[in-house]
Amino acid sequence: MKKCKKMIAPILISVIIILYYVLYFGILMALLGGIWKYVLGIVPLLFGCVMIKVCAERIKEIKEGEEDDLSKY
Repeated sequence: MKKCKKMIAPILISVIIILYYVLYFGILMALLGGIWKYVLGIVPLLFGCVMIKVCAERIKEIKEGEEDDLSKY
C-alpha cells in the first residue's frame, strides 16, 4: 500500500503535463493554419510519449524499491 501512495505523484504530474501540452498546442493549432497545424499536432504527441515513458520508468523504480533515485549520485 505504501508503494501505491508513492506512485500517485508521478502519475498525477504526468497527466497534468500531458493535458497542458494538448491544451496549449490545441489552442495554437486552432489559431494557426496550413502546415503549422500538422507540425503542432505532432509535438504534443511526442511530448506525451516521452512523459509516459518517464512515468513508467519511475513506477518501475518505485516497485523495485528504489524510491530515492538521487542517492546513487
